[in-house]
Amino acid sequence: MPLPELFPGFADRHVTTADGVDIHAKVGGRGPALLLLHGHPQTLSIWHRVAPALADHFTVVAADLRGYGDSSRPPGGADHAGYGKRAMAADMVRLMHALGADRFAVLAHDRGARVAHRLAIDHPAAVSRLVLLDIAPTLDMYALADDTFARAYWHWFFLIQPAPLPERLIEADPAAYVREVMGRRSAGLAPFDPRALAEYQRCLALPGSAHALCEDYRASAGIDLEHDRIDRDAGRTLDAPVLLLWGAEGVIQRCFDPLALWRRIATDVRGEALPCGHYIPEEAPGALLEKVLPFLRADA
Repeated sequence: MPLPELFPGFADRHVTTADGVDIHAKVGGRGPALLLLHGHPQTLSIWHRVAPALADHFTVVAADLRGYGDSSRPPGGADHAGYGKRAMAADMVRLMHALGADRFAVLAHDRGARVAHRLAIDHPAAVSRLVLLDIAPTLDMYALADDTFARAYWHWFFLIQPAPLPERLIEADPAAYVREVMGRRSAGLAPFDPRALAEYQRCLALPGSAHALCEDYRASAGIDLEHDRIDRDAGRTLDAPVLLLWGAEGVIQRCFDPLALWRRIATDVRGEALPCGHYIPEEAPGALLEKVLPFLRADA
Protein backbone atom coordinates (compact mmCIF):
# COMPACT_ATOMS: atom_id res chain seq x y z
CA MET A 1 0.00 0.00 0.00
CA PRO A 2 1.14 3.60 -0.50
CA LEU A 3 2.97 4.90 2.56
CA PRO A 4 0.38 6.43 4.90
CA GLU A 5 2.47 9.52 5.69
CA LEU A 6 2.07 10.68 2.10
CA PHE A 7 -1.70 11.01 2.68
CA PRO A 8 -2.33 11.87 6.35
CA GLY A 9 -5.97 11.50 7.27
CA PHE A 10 -6.87 9.59 4.10
CA ALA A 11 -8.35 6.09 4.18
CA ASP A 12 -7.64 3.21 1.82
CA ARG A 13 -10.63 1.95 -0.13
CA HIS A 14 -10.98 -0.95 -2.54
CA VAL A 15 -13.94 -1.30 -4.88
CA THR A 16 -14.51 -4.30 -7.14
CA THR A 17 -16.14 -3.42 -10.44
CA ALA A 18 -18.76 -5.49 -12.28
CA ASP A 19 -16.06 -7.22 -14.34
CA GLY A 20 -14.06 -8.18 -11.25
CA VAL A 21 -11.39 -5.47 -11.39
CA ASP A 22 -10.28 -4.21 -7.98
CA ILE A 23 -9.68 -0.45 -7.92
CA HIS A 24 -7.64 1.00 -5.07
CA ALA A 25 -8.14 4.57 -3.88
CA LYS A 26 -7.23 6.94 -1.09
CA VAL A 27 -10.23 8.91 0.20
CA GLY A 28 -10.19 11.98 2.43
CA GLY A 29 -11.81 15.34 3.11
CA ARG A 30 -15.41 16.46 2.90
CA GLY A 31 -17.59 18.30 0.45
CA PRO A 32 -18.32 17.76 -3.26
CA ALA A 33 -16.63 14.74 -4.79
CA LEU A 34 -13.34 15.19 -6.67
CA LEU A 35 -11.66 12.33 -8.51
CA LEU A 36 -7.87 12.47 -9.02
CA LEU A 37 -6.27 10.34 -11.76
CA HIS A 38 -2.52 9.84 -12.22
CA GLY A 39 -0.32 9.10 -15.22
CA HIS A 40 2.59 6.92 -16.35
CA PRO A 41 4.66 5.40 -14.81
CA GLN A 42 3.16 6.60 -11.57
CA THR A 43 0.38 5.89 -9.08
CA LEU A 44 -2.04 7.90 -6.98
CA SER A 45 0.98 9.03 -4.95
CA ILE A 46 1.57 11.80 -7.51
CA TRP A 47 -1.12 13.80 -5.67
CA HIS A 48 0.47 13.76 -2.22
CA ARG A 49 1.49 17.44 -2.34
CA VAL A 50 -1.95 18.77 -3.31
CA ALA A 51 -4.43 16.25 -1.86
CA PRO A 52 -4.45 17.69 1.70
CA ALA A 53 -5.29 21.21 0.45
CA LEU A 54 -7.94 19.86 -1.92
CA ALA A 55 -9.44 17.86 0.96
CA ASP A 56 -10.21 21.13 2.76
CA HIS A 57 -12.86 21.75 0.09
CA PHE A 58 -13.73 18.38 -1.45
CA THR A 59 -14.17 14.71 -0.73
CA VAL A 60 -11.03 13.68 -2.57
CA VAL A 61 -10.77 10.27 -4.21
CA ALA A 62 -7.25 9.59 -5.49
CA ALA A 63 -7.45 6.37 -7.50
CA ASP A 64 -4.98 3.94 -9.01
CA LEU A 65 -5.94 3.20 -12.62
CA ARG A 66 -6.35 -0.46 -13.53
CA GLY A 67 -2.90 -1.87 -14.22
CA TYR A 68 -1.19 0.65 -11.93
CA GLY A 69 -0.48 1.09 -8.24
CA ASP A 70 -2.43 -1.32 -6.05
CA SER A 71 -5.33 -1.83 -8.47
CA SER A 72 -5.88 -5.05 -10.43
CA ARG A 73 -3.95 -5.99 -13.57
CA PRO A 74 -6.56 -7.75 -15.73
CA PRO A 75 -5.85 -9.19 -19.20
CA GLY A 76 -5.89 -6.70 -22.04
CA GLY A 77 -7.43 -9.02 -24.62
CA ALA A 78 -6.59 -9.47 -28.27
CA ASP A 79 -7.51 -5.87 -29.15
CA HIS A 80 -6.15 -4.45 -25.85
CA ALA A 81 -9.67 -3.23 -24.98
CA GLY A 82 -9.11 -4.25 -21.36
CA TYR A 83 -6.88 -1.18 -21.14
CA GLY A 84 -8.88 1.01 -23.49
CA LYS A 85 -9.79 4.32 -21.95
CA ARG A 86 -13.46 3.34 -22.21
CA ALA A 87 -12.89 0.42 -19.82
CA MET A 88 -10.68 2.49 -17.53
CA ALA A 89 -13.24 5.29 -17.43
CA ALA A 90 -16.01 2.83 -16.57
CA ASP A 91 -13.89 1.66 -13.62
CA MET A 92 -13.89 5.17 -12.25
CA VAL A 93 -17.63 5.66 -12.64
CA ARG A 94 -18.20 2.43 -10.71
CA LEU A 95 -15.69 3.47 -8.06
CA MET A 96 -17.35 6.82 -7.53
CA HIS A 97 -20.84 5.32 -7.49
CA ALA A 98 -19.69 2.82 -4.86
CA LEU A 99 -18.42 5.73 -2.77
CA GLY A 100 -21.75 7.52 -3.08
CA ALA A 101 -20.91 10.05 -5.81
CA ASP A 102 -23.06 10.04 -8.95
CA ARG A 103 -21.64 13.39 -10.12
CA PHE A 104 -18.12 14.65 -9.50
CA ALA A 105 -15.29 16.81 -10.77
CA VAL A 106 -12.10 15.28 -12.19
CA LEU A 107 -8.50 16.46 -11.91
CA ALA A 108 -6.25 14.26 -14.03
CA HIS A 109 -2.68 14.11 -15.29
CA ASP A 110 -1.10 12.42 -18.31
CA ARG A 111 -2.62 8.93 -18.89
CA GLY A 112 -5.25 9.72 -16.28
CA ALA A 113 -6.26 12.79 -18.25
CA ARG A 114 -6.88 10.55 -21.29
CA VAL A 115 -9.11 8.40 -19.10
CA ALA A 116 -10.84 11.57 -17.88
CA HIS A 117 -11.46 12.68 -21.48
CA ARG A 118 -13.18 9.37 -22.27
CA LEU A 119 -15.06 9.44 -18.95
CA ALA A 120 -16.54 12.85 -19.71
CA ILE A 121 -17.51 11.80 -23.24
CA ASP A 122 -19.04 8.44 -22.31
CA HIS A 123 -20.61 9.55 -19.00
CA PRO A 124 -21.41 13.26 -19.40
CA ALA A 125 -23.97 13.29 -16.61
CA ALA A 126 -21.32 12.13 -14.15
CA VAL A 127 -18.71 14.85 -14.74
CA SER A 128 -19.31 18.39 -13.48
CA ARG A 129 -15.90 19.91 -14.27
CA LEU A 130 -12.69 18.64 -15.79
CA VAL A 131 -9.06 19.64 -15.23
CA LEU A 132 -6.61 18.10 -17.72
CA LEU A 133 -2.88 18.33 -17.02
CA ASP A 134 -0.20 18.36 -19.70
CA ILE A 135 -1.88 16.56 -22.58
CA ALA A 136 -3.21 17.29 -26.03
CA PRO A 137 -5.91 14.99 -27.46
CA THR A 138 -4.49 11.54 -28.18
CA LEU A 139 -5.70 11.48 -31.77
CA ASP A 140 -4.00 14.79 -32.51
CA MET A 141 -0.77 13.85 -30.79
CA TYR A 142 -0.38 10.82 -33.04
CA ALA A 143 -1.54 12.69 -36.16
CA LEU A 144 0.82 15.62 -35.57
CA ALA A 145 3.81 13.61 -34.33
CA ASP A 146 7.14 14.84 -35.68
CA ASP A 147 10.81 14.15 -34.98
CA THR A 148 10.88 16.35 -31.87
CA PHE A 149 7.84 14.67 -30.38
CA ALA A 150 9.01 11.14 -31.22
CA ARG A 151 12.38 11.70 -29.58
CA ALA A 152 10.86 13.18 -26.44
CA TYR A 153 7.98 10.70 -26.18
CA TRP A 154 9.96 7.69 -27.34
CA HIS A 155 8.15 5.51 -24.80
CA TRP A 156 4.88 5.91 -26.75
CA PHE A 157 6.43 3.96 -29.61
CA PHE A 158 8.48 1.55 -27.46
CA LEU A 159 5.59 0.42 -25.26
CA ILE A 160 3.25 -0.41 -28.17
CA GLN A 161 5.64 -2.96 -29.64
CA PRO A 162 4.24 -6.53 -29.58
CA ALA A 163 4.61 -8.50 -26.37
CA PRO A 164 6.81 -9.63 -24.80
CA LEU A 165 9.70 -7.42 -25.95
CA PRO A 166 8.97 -4.19 -24.03
CA GLU A 167 7.69 -6.12 -21.01
CA ARG A 168 10.89 -8.15 -20.84
CA LEU A 169 13.07 -5.06 -20.97
CA ILE A 170 11.07 -3.22 -18.28
CA GLU A 171 10.95 -6.28 -16.01
CA ALA A 172 14.74 -6.57 -16.16
CA ASP A 173 14.99 -3.44 -13.98
CA PRO A 174 11.66 -1.71 -13.19
CA ALA A 175 13.28 0.81 -10.82
CA ALA A 176 15.66 1.91 -13.56
CA TYR A 177 12.76 2.33 -16.00
CA VAL A 178 11.02 4.70 -13.56
CA ARG A 179 14.22 6.68 -12.96
CA GLU A 180 15.06 6.95 -16.66
CA VAL A 181 11.57 7.88 -17.89
CA MET A 182 10.88 10.41 -15.16
CA GLY A 183 14.44 11.66 -14.79
CA ARG A 184 14.83 12.54 -18.47
CA ARG A 185 12.12 15.19 -18.28
CA SER A 186 13.02 18.85 -17.91
CA ALA A 187 13.40 18.89 -14.11
CA GLY A 188 15.17 15.55 -13.68
CA LEU A 189 14.43 13.61 -10.49
CA ALA A 190 14.84 16.57 -8.14
CA PRO A 191 11.10 17.35 -7.74
CA PHE A 192 10.12 13.90 -6.48
CA ASP A 193 9.75 12.99 -2.83
CA PRO A 194 11.84 9.83 -2.29
CA ARG A 195 8.83 8.15 -0.70
CA ALA A 196 6.70 8.77 -3.78
CA LEU A 197 9.50 7.66 -6.10
CA ALA A 198 9.82 4.46 -4.07
CA GLU A 199 6.09 3.87 -4.52
CA TYR A 200 6.34 4.20 -8.29
CA GLN A 201 9.22 1.75 -8.34
CA ARG A 202 7.51 -0.72 -5.98
CA CYS A 203 4.34 -0.82 -8.02
CA LEU A 204 6.04 -1.21 -11.39
CA ALA A 205 7.91 -4.21 -9.95
CA LEU A 206 4.65 -6.00 -9.04
CA PRO A 207 3.80 -9.03 -11.21
CA GLY A 208 1.93 -8.02 -14.35
CA SER A 209 2.70 -4.31 -14.06
CA ALA A 210 4.97 -4.06 -17.08
CA HIS A 211 2.42 -5.84 -19.28
CA ALA A 212 -0.44 -3.68 -18.01
CA LEU A 213 1.56 -0.53 -18.69
CA CYS A 214 2.26 -1.67 -22.25
CA GLU A 215 -1.37 -2.63 -22.78
CA ASP A 216 -2.42 0.88 -21.75
CA TYR A 217 -0.28 2.33 -24.55
CA ARG A 218 -1.21 -0.37 -27.08
CA ALA A 219 -4.86 0.50 -26.47
CA SER A 220 -4.14 4.19 -26.97
CA ALA A 221 -2.54 3.48 -30.34
CA GLY A 222 -5.45 1.27 -31.40
CA ILE A 223 -8.93 1.00 -29.96
CA ASP A 224 -8.76 4.42 -28.27
CA LEU A 225 -8.06 6.08 -31.61
CA GLU A 226 -11.03 4.22 -33.11
CA HIS A 227 -13.30 5.53 -30.36
CA ASP A 228 -11.94 9.08 -30.78
CA ARG A 229 -12.51 9.00 -34.55
CA ILE A 230 -16.08 7.80 -34.06
CA ASP A 231 -16.70 10.70 -31.67
CA ARG A 232 -15.30 13.25 -34.08
CA ASP A 233 -17.19 11.87 -37.05
CA ALA A 234 -20.39 12.07 -34.99
CA GLY A 235 -19.63 15.61 -33.82
CA ARG A 236 -19.57 14.49 -30.19
CA THR A 237 -17.92 17.04 -27.88
CA LEU A 238 -16.85 17.52 -24.29
CA ASP A 239 -19.53 19.72 -22.76
CA ALA A 240 -18.31 19.95 -19.16
CA PRO A 241 -16.20 23.04 -18.44
CA VAL A 242 -12.53 22.21 -19.01
CA LEU A 243 -9.45 23.78 -17.42
CA LEU A 244 -6.32 22.85 -19.35
CA LEU A 245 -2.91 23.33 -17.73
CA TRP A 246 0.46 22.32 -19.11
CA GLY A 247 4.13 22.76 -18.31
CA ALA A 248 5.91 25.69 -19.96
CA GLU A 249 9.09 23.59 -19.99
CA GLY A 250 7.48 20.45 -21.40
CA VAL A 251 6.86 18.69 -24.67
CA ILE A 252 3.22 19.77 -24.98
CA GLN A 253 4.37 23.39 -25.01
CA ARG A 254 7.07 22.69 -27.61
CA CYS A 255 5.12 20.49 -30.00
CA PHE A 256 1.45 21.47 -29.87
CA ASP A 257 -1.07 24.27 -29.44
CA PRO A 258 -3.06 22.53 -26.70
CA LEU A 259 -5.79 25.15 -26.27
CA ALA A 260 -6.55 25.23 -29.98
CA LEU A 261 -6.65 21.43 -30.21
CA TRP A 262 -8.96 21.00 -27.23
CA ARG A 263 -11.26 23.79 -28.41
CA ARG A 264 -11.94 21.76 -31.53
CA ILE A 265 -13.55 19.00 -29.44
CA ALA A 266 -14.77 20.77 -26.28
CA THR A 267 -17.28 23.58 -25.89
CA ASP A 268 -15.86 25.40 -22.85
CA VAL A 269 -12.06 25.39 -22.52
CA ARG A 270 -9.70 27.75 -20.79
CA GLY A 271 -6.12 27.30 -19.62
CA GLU A 272 -2.48 28.26 -19.62
CA ALA A 273 1.07 27.03 -19.17
CA LEU A 274 2.50 26.77 -15.66
CA PRO A 275 6.17 27.39 -14.78
CA CYS A 276 7.25 23.76 -14.65
CA GLY A 277 7.70 20.62 -16.69
CA HIS A 278 5.48 17.58 -17.16
CA TYR A 279 4.88 16.45 -13.57
CA ILE A 280 2.82 19.45 -12.51
CA PRO A 281 1.38 18.13 -9.20
CA GLU A 282 4.88 17.42 -7.91
CA GLU A 283 6.86 20.19 -9.63
CA ALA A 284 4.46 23.09 -9.05
CA PRO A 285 1.83 22.14 -6.45
CA GLY A 286 1.27 25.72 -5.31
CA ALA A 287 0.73 27.04 -8.82
CA LEU A 288 -1.58 24.14 -9.58
CA LEU A 289 -3.74 24.75 -6.51
CA GLU A 290 -3.91 28.48 -7.31
CA LYS A 291 -5.48 27.67 -10.68
CA VAL A 292 -7.64 24.66 -9.92
CA LEU A 293 -9.31 25.69 -6.67
CA PRO A 294 -11.26 28.67 -8.09
CA PHE A 295 -12.22 26.64 -11.16
CA LEU A 296 -13.38 23.58 -9.24
CA ARG A 297 -15.23 25.64 -6.62
CA ALA A 298 -17.13 27.71 -9.20
CA ASP A 299 -20.23 25.54 -8.82
CA ALA A 300 -20.07 25.40 -5.02
